[in-house]
Amino acid sequence: MSQSTKIPLLCNIGLLLFSGIALAQVEKNSELFQTLKQKDSLLFKIGFNQCDMDVSASLLFEDLEFYHDKSGVTNSKSEFVEVMKNGLCRENNPNKIYRFLVKESLEVFPLYNNNKLYGALQNGIHYFSPDKDMDYTSSNNDAQFSHLWIIDADGQWKIKRVISYNHKSK
Repeated sequence: MSQSTKIPLLCNIGLLLFSGIALAQVEKNSELFQTLKQKDSLLFKIGFNQCDMDVSASLLFEDLEFYHDKSGVTNSKSEFVEVMKNGLCRENNPNKIYRFLVKESLEVFPLYNNNKLYGALQNGIHYFSPDKDMDYTSSNNDAQFSHLWIIDADGQWKIKRVISYNHKSK
């Protein structure tokens, strides 16, 4: 196959793969999307913004892995909760920040095993501000995230893996 034939072929294969991935996202009005959007809200509006670590902990697997492009790896739920309690959520923290989801950035991709839903990948963009009433106006302090949600043995959605990356600062 000549070089001039390979390039269009590779472009077509890439386009087909991209189209298949784009179609795998669930509709924003679907039950799955709404469930995980609500879980994201609990995790951040209650757990992160209000520092209710019991709520955050209830949404995490014991063997949580959290990969952060600025602060490294957290290897368990207990380590994550401890870091939050002694850092962002410590009493009288003068550097408290709040997390906000960028509207319309949330995406959910279901994961199946033999046609049975066992989890989902949730991607989005969020931003951080010391102002708890801030509206998103620019790309200041935003980052991308991917949460791997798995249905546990009791039928509850919990986060197994987190990747938080591409953090930008003012």
